Amino acid sequence: MNARKLMGLASTLIILLGSVPAIADITMGIFPRRPIAVTHKAFKPLADQLSKVLGEKVVLVIPKDFKTFWKSVKEKKFDLVHYNQYHYIKSHKEQGYKVIVVNEEKGSRTIAGQLTVRKDSGIKSIQDLKGKTILFGGGPKAMGSYIAPTAILKKAGLVAGKDYKVKFAKNPPSAVIAAFNKASDAAGSGNIILKVKGVKSKIDTSQMVALAVSEPFIHLTWAVKGDFPTDKAKKIQEFMTSLHKTPEGKAILKSAKVTNFHAATDADFGKVREITKYAVGEEY
Repeated sequence: MNARKLMGLASTLIILLGSVPAIADITMGIFPRRPIAVTHKAFKPLADQLSKVLGEKVVLVIPKDFKTFWKSVKEKKFDLVHYNQYHYIKSHKEQGYKVIVVNEEKGSRTIAGQLTVRKDSGIKSIQDLKGKTILFGGGPKAMGSYIAPTAILKKAGLVAGKDYKVKFAKNPPSAVIAAFNKASDAAGSGNIILKVKGVKSKIDTSQMVALAVSEPFIHLTWAVKGDFPTDKAKKIQEFMTSLHKTPEGKAILKSAKVTNFHAATDADFGKVREITKYAVGEEY
């Protein structure tokens, strides 16, 4: 075969290969609720099994901090994302993400915000928090540990900065542990915090008490990017909500530290939107 024919054949191959669509990985982003190593271990079995179910590689991505995580959400870098309820309603409105599944943890598909104090703190009511320092877990985007507890305080007539001092801990467990160690007067967190093994192993939770609990709202959320194929989203939803039916699926649930997953729609976030609007004045 002469050089001209070889060049022609090569050109034909390039054109043919160029016409084959590249298979892109599916990126599964997890918000840094827990340390990266712990989170990776928890969700790797789910990502691996989803890869088999979808026939495409599902890449697990765990950003180093909330700032990095939220930047990726805003830039729509995640095809499938796990985050809190506030993250969802905000990203649904601003980036078009669509909820498909919510967690069930410790047998409940709802959660609530909570204000926790030491039993010997002398704080017996919300009014007793006037002049005190409250350490909220996470940051101002934390639904269960900041926004919902802020709603409790506002309903009691307390205003941040005026009636109490706001500080933030890295996460909810850190906030409660700090309150136990008297580094703050109270902690803002989710209402299951005193049952969390990582907290119970570090402090005597019997010395802590829930001062107030917010109205319940739907649990932590899983959503897909707005332009994610509907058939794939449905397949993910059906797979995740059926995990409780098999021993292998139950092992994946246990690894992810949940008791089940439930199908959800945007309409399930009415209470989240109500609390958010009341507490921080943001309407989604």
